[in-house]
Parts: sequence; C-alpha cells; structure tokens
Amino acid sequence: MLWFRKTRWLALLIGISSPGSGVTLLAQQGATAPAAFKVPEGFEVELLHEVPLAEQGSWVSMCVDLEGRLIVSDQYGKLYRVALPKKEGEKIAVESLDVSVGMAQGLLHTRDGLYVNINGEGPSGAGLYRLQDLDKDGKFEKQDHLIPLNAGGEHGPHALIEGPDGRIYMCAGNATDLPSKIDRYRVPKHWSEDHLLGRMPDARGFMADRQAPGGFVLSFRPDGSDVELVATGFRNEYDIAFNPLGDLFTYDADMEWDVGTPWYRPTRVNHVTGGSEFGWRNGTGKWPEYFADSMGSVANIGPGSPTGICFGTGAKFPAKYQRALLIGDWSYGVIYAVHLTPEGSSYQSTFEPFVSASPMPITDMVVHPSDGNLYFMIGGRKVQSGLYRLKYKGTESTAPAAPIDSANAAQARSLRRNLEQLQGPGKPGAVSTSLAMLGHPDRAVRFAARIALEHQPVTQWRGRVMEATNPQSLVTGAIALARCGEPSDQAAIHQRLASLDWGSLDRTQRLELLRAYQLSFTRLGEGVPEARQAIVAQLDRHFPVPDEDSSLNRELATVLVYLGAPGITDRCIARMSNAQSADEQIHYAMALRDVKEWTDEQRQKYFQWFIDVSTARGGASFGGFLANIRKVVIGHLSDEQKQTLGELVGDLPEPRDPLADLAPRPLVQEWKVEDLVEEASQKNSGYDFSKGKQLFAIAQCYKCHRFQGQGGIQGPDLTAVSGRFSPREMLTAIIEPNKEISDQYQATQFVTEDDQVVVGRVANLNGSTLMITTNMLDPQNFTNLDRKSITEMKPSPNSMMPSGLLNTLSKEEVFELLAYMKSGGNPAHPLYQQATAAAP
Repeated sequence: MLWFRKTRWLALLIGISSPGSGVTLLAQQGATAPAAFKVPEGFEVELLHEVPLAEQGSWVSMCVDLEGRLIVSDQYGKLYRVALPKKEGEKIAVESLDVSVGMAQGLLHTRDGLYVNINGEGPSGAGLYRLQDLDKDGKFEKQDHLIPLNAGGEHGPHALIEGPDGRIYMCAGNATDLPSKIDRYRVPKHWSEDHLLGRMPDARGFMADRQAPGGFVLSFRPDGSDVELVATGFRNEYDIAFNPLGDLFTYDADMEWDVGTPWYRPTRVNHVTGGSEFGWRNGTGKWPEYFADSMGSVANIGPGSPTGICFGTGAKFPAKYQRALLIGDWSYGVIYAVHLTPEGSSYQSTFEPFVSASPMPITDMVVHPSDGNLYFMIGGRKVQSGLYRLKYKGTESTAPAAPIDSANAAQARSLRRNLEQLQGPGKPGAVSTSLAMLGHPDRAVRFAARIALEHQPVTQWRGRVMEATNPQSLVTGAIALARCGEPSDQAAIHQRLASLDWGSLDRTQRLELLRAYQLSFTRLGEGVPEARQAIVAQLDRHFPVPDEDSSLNRELATVLVYLGAPGITDRCIARMSNAQSADEQIHYAMALRDVKEWTDEQRQKYFQWFIDVSTARGGASFGGFLANIRKVVIGHLSDEQKQTLGELVGDLPEPRDPLADLAPRPLVQEWKVEDLVEEASQKNSGYDFSKGKQLFAIAQCYKCHRFQGQGGIQGPDLTAVSGRFSPREMLTAIIEPNKEISDQYQATQFVTEDDQVVVGRVANLNGSTLMITTNMLDPQNFTNLDRKSITEMKPSPNSMMPSGLLNTLSKEEVFELLAYMKSGGNPAHPLYQQATAAAP
C-alpha cells in the first residue's frame, strides 16, 4: 500500500514506552526509541546502550556471568562484557574481552568457565570453546576447543544453556554437521528421508544437498565429554530453554519461501523430548506434524525468524509472564508470550504478543537473576543494535509464581521420562516396558516407548509387535519394525495392518496407519502384488473421505497413487479442481507428477490446473515449485502428446495481481454490521456445509487465513474462532477490519524524506534496509526502504485486511459463511442438522 502526502508529522517522542500510546515517531538513525515499543499495561522499556555499529558491531547473543554482568557477542566480531547500571541514571560500561574468540551465537557462563559457541572462524575452527579464568583476575587465560563443528552461516551452531541435570545443552541449525564424536544417541542412528513419492529440492536450490538429520540438540558434561544426541529434525532453532518442570523447549524456524505450499510449516514451538525427531527435510520433503515418527509442535506461531527465547522464571513480573515462554521473532519485531499448560505428558498452549516495535530485530534475551528484569537486544545482519531493559512497575503482584501442573500431568510426564531413560542399547527391561506402552493414548509417551524399543536388537521384539491385538499398539509397532527391520519383515507388517478395520480406527490411528504403510515401502521395498492389492482393498473406497479431512485425504492419496489404485488419477485431478485452498491442490499435483498412465482428458485437466492456479501467491519458491512439478510431468510426454496438448504445455501466462481477485462477483450490497447481526444470531441449524466451505474461498478468506489446516498464514488461524467470538464480533472483524487491530498483525506507516508513505509490516532487514510486506495477498513482494530515508513512523490505523470482502455475497450467503466459521469446519456440527418443524 503506497500513498504520497503533502504534509508531515512533526512529533518526536523519546522516553519510556506506554501501551496503546499510538505515538508518532520521528525516525532516529540509531536504535529504535523506547517510545516505539508496545508493552502490556505496567511495563516499561529502557534503552540502556545504543551499540556503535562501526566500533562494536551488531549484537546477537548474550548471557549473564557469575558477577551479574552481561557477556555479549557481535555476530561478526568480538565479545564484550557489559556492567549494568546499579542505580537510576547510571550508565552502563562496555569493555572488549581480550580473547581470540568471537562471532558467538551461543554464550553460557558457569562456575566451570565461559562457553562460547562460534559460528564463524575460531582460532582452530568453529564450534564450542571453553574459556577459563584460572587466577580469578577477570581475564580468561585458558582456552579449549571442546567440540569442533562446522560454521553454518545463519543455520550454524547456536545457543548454550545449563540443564537441571547439570549437563550443558546446545542446539544447532540444519547447516551444521553432527560432531565427529558422539558418545550416546537418544535418537536412533537409522534416520532417513522417508518420502514415499520422493521429494523435490527447494526450487531456488537453497540447501538442496542437506538431508536428515537436520538441526539438532546435544547435551554433554561441563568438560565437553559424554556427548549425547538428544533430538533432531529441526530447521534452524536458535535457542533452547528449560521450564521449571524440567522440560526442554525450542522455537524453530519456517522456510518462508514455502509459504502457500502444502509442505510449508510455520515457525513453531517444539517440546523437545528425549529421542525426538521433528521432521525437517529439504524442499518439498518437510514432514507434516501429524506423522507418527515426528513429534510435531505445541504452538504454531506463523511466519517469522526465531531468535532468542527464555522462560519468565525469576522475573519480577505478574504470574502469567513468569510462567510464560518468551520467544523472539527477529523479522516481524515481536517477543511473544507463550502460555503453556501441561496436558498429558506434553503441553497445550496459547500465545500473545508481549513486546513489539517496528523495527525490532530481536536477537537474544535473558531474565537477570538479581534484579528480575528482562534484558533484550536487537541487531544481527549488521543492522543497528541496542540493549534494552524491560521492567514491570504496575500494581499486580510479582511474587514468585509456582508452575501450573496437575497430578495427572505429573504422572504422565514421569511415565514419559522413565521411557526416555531406556533410550539406548542394552537397557534392562526396555523391551517389555516399551511394548506395553506402544498403544498408550498419549502421543509423546508412545513416541518415547517406540524410540526405546528401536534401540534394542530387533530380534528381541519383531515377533512380539506383530502379535499385538490393540490397533494403536500394532500400528506403532509396525512403524518401529519398518524403521529397524529387514525386507523379509514386510510381509508380516502388511498382513497385520491390512487386517485392521478402517471404520473402527479413530483419526489419529488412520493417519498413523497410512504412515506405517509409507515407511514399510520406503524402508523395506515395493511389496509383493498380493499385499499391494490387499492394501488397496482396505483403503481405496475411503478416498476421498466424506468429511473432507484434508490431512487424511492427502495421505490416502499418497499411498493409493504409489499403489496404482484404480481410478486414483481421476480422483486426484478432481481434488485439484475442487479443494478450496491452493496448498491442498498442489499436494495432488505433486503426487501425480510421476504417474505414467494418463488419458488425453486427464492430461488436459491436469495441465489446465497450472494455468488456473497462476493467480495464487506464496513465498519466493512458490512459483518455482509449481514450474518444477509441471516440468517433470512434461518430461514424461512424447512429442506427439506435447503436440496434442499444445498451449497447455507451453509457456505459462504471467501471474495476475491477486488483488484482482477481490471482486470475483457482482456487488450485492455494501454490508454493515447492523444489517446482518440480528438475523445472524437467530438460525441455529439447517445450514449447508459444502456451501459454507465454498463461500469461505469466494470471500478470499483462504488467501490469508488458515482454517482446518488449509490456507494462508499472513492472518490469524480462524479454526477456533467460534469459541472466542460472537456473531457480532465476527461480523465486525470482517466488515470493519480497522476497528480493532491485533498487535500481532498491525501495520506501520513509514514516511520518507521525499514524502512517500509506505504502510506494511517489516518482514526482513539487511544492514540499513527495511524490507516491508505491504500486501497480505502477496507476502513476498517487498517494498525496500533505506532506514536513513525514513523521517517518521507510527502504527497504522488501517488493517492490512481488505474491507468489502462480503459485499459480493447475499445475506443468506453471509450467514452460510458465518455458520461454516462457527462450526470450526466440522460437518457434524449442530448448525448442519436439519431444522425440525415446530409442532402445530
């Protein structure tokens, strides 16, 4: 959104931030002003140090030393020690450490020394160093390279923390190789790519050569010995943190170039259990979180760039923030508060923006153990850096808050942890204990049990898992056997799994059954014809599933395409046309790319879809992925077939502006909330599920919002909207999007020296360049501004959500759309029951 204006704002407000101030700021050339920050009531932000870029660089990592000072690191340079002010008005003191290491993206100071995780050129290479001050004179005389690692750019060695067990934990991104010496593996070493229909590398070639295990978490003793691989399958987790209950968490990165594709995974919070795998794979290969062999997430945040995290434990904050996991998003300039509640042996969550500003390239944060304040830094990629302090001066109690827990959760957590202790070879009792837990209803418990089982010799348990009578135990055991067994085990796996009654399985069991089949083929071979036919007989009539569950349909299609089920090509092409979101359609296009047997009509429909989908928008690799899928299928055609298809296999038309799709139908009426709200609350049944879903697409909701796992990610997920909002609130949010704008999605107005006004959200930074998303429907089309040219910034009063989205719908269609949203996408919701006529 670009406008030009004749006048300028002339306010300059520098000082302590206040919530909801709506201030206009004259842009500074230095660190973001405290008044630009949005914080909850009672909190205040102070700028302690504006880092001189030329002398001290751009700070990305910090820790608190044993004297209460901060140790910080420039991303491309030195380490510094920061003495914090002890009273109001006192300035901080910054000194350069006289050491030969720097470029740290992980720092930790304990009684055993200063640990520095170098993601660059260290004295003897990248990796983990320990510096020790043996004579206690404040200087580090001894330096040891404990764990050599390769530098991985921004996906290299990262954070270091001390665990409740006295060990040190370290994380690294997916460009870092595992260290050459690992003493113990919680994650079994037999990881693989595990894609039944293969994968395609990133369309722009990014990390195309990187394969499993991806990013990882290690633990080790303070002297660097006894290195243990704790978890794998991350993309680029920058930081890790333990909660007071002793559980480990991280905030993992998305691949923003994948936005709009079925393999896009938003930035997400992961509960890092022992032996866990989180399914990062390159390109199209990222595992969905429902895969049984991936642990999934406890919170899906959305697009962003994860950086520093910490729990609020020890902060002099209100209880909810003491208990929260605080996570930093560098690109969108937000610290989120993630509120975790124990559920079974893992957690459920909600989250909210806690601290935000534009720009606010947050890099790291710590709760200071002495004063209970939160210290955080902005910087990275040579952008202007600053050190800030967040204080609470409100009236709520800041007394230490005990963690939320329950007896049931504590019991489940203990069970999971006991199983995690069996994750290693030769553990006494591991086989019998693990077998008993393979059917446990708690996902994390049965995951831990399966991993413990996979560490034991398969000869001790292969027959026993196939004897299971509980469907969940059988499916989980089949996954373990497929991952650890031999081709000769495949027949027993197929025979037992094919005997399961699809109708008696719940949704989770169905998804895990389909994953078990996939692993049995990727790991053990293509299978004999009789077994393949039996599996088709078991599954074929269920695709597509009648309730249009997109995840089940996708996995059913994957298995049935691999098995060559009769008529599967026609059914997948129908899903390509009928699925309401482009990401679901792309899944079927991808699944069919290597099918060899086609009719002329099928090919025409298939290639026509690529033209029809050309208006869809996504990340930087979105168009390249579509072009590469299409190229593969064209490569299977003969010259005669290409000639028959003609323009359908020629050059694709230029993509159209997605804003052109905002008025696909004639104007009906410029609706107002009061026109609709009374009637919208009256009818409670008799709606049409399929019509509501269609209208959700017509109203462009899928462009920016996810619903039941489908759609965009630029706006909030609407699946649970009915549980939070009344019909009036829903109508107001759609018809009057400017009335109330969430901090998480609020845009900023930037005014430049030449009177240009840009409205959008800062999505990326590079040096002094701000890269601003101005159109939610085209999130990768940035407007670049030089920060030096910006004269004023203020929160935009206008939502980035377009208005008038309902104006092409009739009143009855609006009500169908609201019913669909209120149903949460559930076709069995009471809203879809037929109305009963009143008795005479």
